[in-house]
Amino acid sequence: MGLGPRALEGLGVSSATIDRAFWRGRRVFLTGHTGFKGSWMSLWLQALGAELTGYALAPATDPSLFVLARVETGMHSVTGDVRSLDSLKEALVAARPEVVIHMAAQPLVRESYRTPVETFATNVMGTVHLLEAVRHTPGVRSVVVVTTDKCYQNREWVWPYREDDPMGGHDPYSASKGCAELVTAAWRASFFEPAATSAAPAGADGSTNARMAPAVATARAGNVIGGGDWSPDRLVPDILAAFAAGRPVAIRNPQATRPWQHVLEPVGGYLLLAERLFHAPAAHAQAWNFGPEPRDVRPVRAIVDRMAALWGEGARAVIDAGDHPHEASLLALDIAKARHALGWQPRLGLDRALGLTVDWARAHARGEDLRAITLAQIEAYLHLPSTDTAS
Repeated sequence: MGLGPRALEGLGVSSATIDRAFWRGRRVFLTGHTGFKGSWMSLWLQALGAELTGYALAPATDPSLFVLARVETGMHSVTGDVRSLDSLKEALVAARPEVVIHMAAQPLVRESYRTPVETFATNVMGTVHLLEAVRHTPGVRSVVVVTTDKCYQNREWVWPYREDDPMGGHDPYSASKGCAELVTAAWRASFFEPAATSAAPAGADGSTNARMAPAVATARAGNVIGGGDWSPDRLVPDILAAFAAGRPVAIRNPQATRPWQHVLEPVGGYLLLAERLFHAPAAHAQAWNFGPEPRDVRPVRAIVDRMAALWGEGARAVIDAGDHPHEASLLALDIAKARHALGWQPRLGLDRALGLTVDWARAHARGEDLRAITLAQIEAYLHLPSTDTAS
């Protein structure tokens, strides 16, 4: 059960520094490592010295951060589909991980309208397969299942959502992620009681071996931005593509507000959560929000205007008045639990997050070494104070 507001009273904020010694040589299994967020996670884990195995389909876009930043260097990359339980189980057992981070997903709202069956198969059954494969893999200690801020039943109200608010979802993507949260909660309650000794699944001869149950948590982030995202129908990639081509960007919902954050913010939260699950499973095997400060929950129009100012050279926007599928108008996350119980808090204000994103895009345009650029941004982030006052 999650921590409510009263349970947070009196808790001090602890240091949220990621422990390099913990990750050095640690066996980690990451699904979705070829995606945008997965590529940032992969490079960060490599920089920490983890023994990393990734499992994913080929990159969904061309160009991709995975290819341009040579993410495959320094890790073991397995091409596979989370919709295949047998293949996933085989890869997981072979990797012998201590930490599992599940990021593989169909991550786009508008794509979910076009491919709802595939969206549910990947986001729901993919999560089922991952958790079931973990049951058959000795040695796993902590599991972080990444979902989304859109897993909540969106009531279009001004208050940010807390971890114990109801799951929901108007569109197939959001509903599938709400389902993934329910699946994870069911597997945790049924098979992964924290800090409890459980029986491993019976072998062919009916024998079982007692082992420590993995600690399993879910992580919900806001609207993530950063260098290397070429996903279609996402605001910041659309803005950058339009500005680079010298044309105005068409925006669909200028007044829609979102919890904008640089990719390094939630990815750092996932790493910190995995550490805490490893060391104190009973206290952390639950759901967690990793969003921006309230001041960075801003409308689409504000993001476009700020990026146009950063880009310069006549960058501008026009309103796309076409017929579009439903998307939420108001969305924000309450991060009080992560702040007080994990010691995690955002380090980048929105202006700096947008600036880093534009800097990365300009480096790409200049043909610079994008692996070096991405790793440099990760290292710089690690040396920022716990709260960056830039907004």
